[in-house]
Amino acid sequence: MPKSGPFQRFAFVAADSEVARSARLRLANRYGDGKVEDAQVIVALGGDGFMLETLHRYLPLNLPIYGMNCGSIGFLMNAFHDDGLEERLASVEEVMLHPLQMTAQTMSGEVHEALAINEVSLLRETRQAAKLRILVDGVERMNELICDGILVSTPAGSTAYNLSAHGPIIPMGTQLLALTPISAFRPRRWRGALLRHKAVVSFEILDGVKRPVSAVADSTEVRGVARVDVRERADIRLRLLFDPEHDLEERILTEQFVS
Repeated sequence: MPKSGPFQRFAFVAADSEVARSARLRLANRYGDGKVEDAQVIVALGGDGFMLETLHRYLPLNLPIYGMNCGSIGFLMNAFHDDGLEERLASVEEVMLHPLQMTAQTMSGEVHEALAINEVSLLRETRQAAKLRILVDGVERMNELICDGILVSTPAGSTAYNLSAHGPIIPMGTQLLALTPISAFRPRRWRGALLRHKAVVSFEILDGVKRPVSAVADSTEVRGVARVDVRERADIRLRLLFDPEHDLEERILTEQFVS
């Protein structure tokens, strides 16, 4: 029987776990499985970490990705069911995400670029706290922050590392970024800032030889950085598909009332 609905060619990808691999085998046997390059939709089986990996890996294909949770938290995933995949895909809602671009210059002058869907974070590499200067759109906003680190988070990533660092949860569609310190020592009471999504955030590492700092864009790490610039890539669109009852915006709102 031919498939109906907007998505008729599937490609299943799975995390490296027994649960995810078993789910992929069952779904592929039931619905058919093609090459990712020939698919209309990618079905990702795993947890939130695997969803981020999948978004990065297949970004050049500009394909929508429908996740089913075979991991732990599954904030970016739909519930897993063997049944009714075609019907579910016929009624999905699409959420568009824009990643951050990290441009990191090392102490030796090398320049590295990477994309981040959740956040770009700067972290101290040794026992000594990092010392950072913060600029927003080229204007110095803090001449010295002494801390374990700092991060710039997208709305999609605001419930991840950002929330663990006591940063604000940002509802989808608000066009904001969270700038959140990690264990700030001086100024001790500074809790970060909310910035417009078009802002360019720059960090200059002070005393980087004695107090080395690494920069991380999702899973890409650059060590020994001297300067890091972070900006949104509005020209890159990541397409996530959700069941109507999942309602990512509602889940983000609900997280703000969880104790």
